[in-house]
Amino acid sequence: MKIGLGTVQFGVDYGVSNKDGKTPAAEVAAILAAADELKVRVLDTASLYGDSEQVLGNCLPAAAGFDIVTKTPQFAKPVLDADDAERLQQVFHESLTKLNCDSVYGLLIHRADDLFVSGGERLMAALTGLKQQGLVAKIGVSVYDSAQIDQILQRFDIDLVQLPISVLDQRLLVSGHLQKLKSAGVEVHARSVFLQGLLLMDVSEIPAYFAPVRHVLESYHSFVRARGLTPLQAAVGFVSGLTEIDQIICGVNNAQQLRDICDAANVELDCGEFAGFAIGAEAIVNPALWRLEPGKS
Repeated sequence: MKIGLGTVQFGVDYGVSNKDGKTPAAEVAAILAAADELKVRVLDTASLYGDSEQVLGNCLPAAAGFDIVTKTPQFAKPVLDADDAERLQQVFHESLTKLNCDSVYGLLIHRADDLFVSGGERLMAALTGLKQQGLVAKIGVSVYDSAQIDQILQRFDIDLVQLPISVLDQRLLVSGHLQKLKSAGVEVHARSVFLQGLLLMDVSEIPAYFAPVRHVLESYHSFVRARGLTPLQAAVGFVSGLTEIDQIICGVNNAQQLRDICDAANVELDCGEFAGFAIGAEAIVNPALWRLEPGKS
């Protein structure tokens, strides 16, 4: 199964189209049971996702063999020292306690730019140490753009990267960085495949912030309907069809949504047909830059 489960909704309210808020613990347990049944392997979380790690630790089925990927704290400092590397390790051990497990599949640097400041190499050295202790199987970085990927591959030996890609955000596909990562033997996990639900929303409900690209979204939805697809099948099928992508991290609010996503991933699409819907503007394809006005659309 190429679908992985994102768990940020388990710890905080998340997503431009999310009207349900934080997922209740009982629903989390139902989602994890469905994930086990559907052969979903990867669970993605982070120390910064509210109490997501603790919720997972409380709800994980004892016999389920999920591969958990978590992330480091963010530092956002001009210089990093030994105390910061020690804090990274301390927070990681707290993550293991919350997750109620002895080790995890992956540990990612949450803020890639932390690696590029003076002393940033201390963070990667800390990750390498945790890997050598057998506490982490794969170490890597969560990135936003091609420049970060280039710097990381030049300076560090990583196993895993998480990156954004979607029908609208094809930057790393077009630039050749997906292929570059695969050639370097790096496992690639995709995120933001729905752009926080934007690709699944009815065009009439799209927030005013996206008015400059409304015509692209209208054209995209017309294309999807003409192909006899649902928006979910198109969004998941596009990323699933990219051979460079190993896992597609998707967040859900209930078990049925996870079942629907796994079903949609079975649709085989010609990814080249979606090239015309790519948008280069980072202010549109990077949710961290969105400036939405609550309550307005």
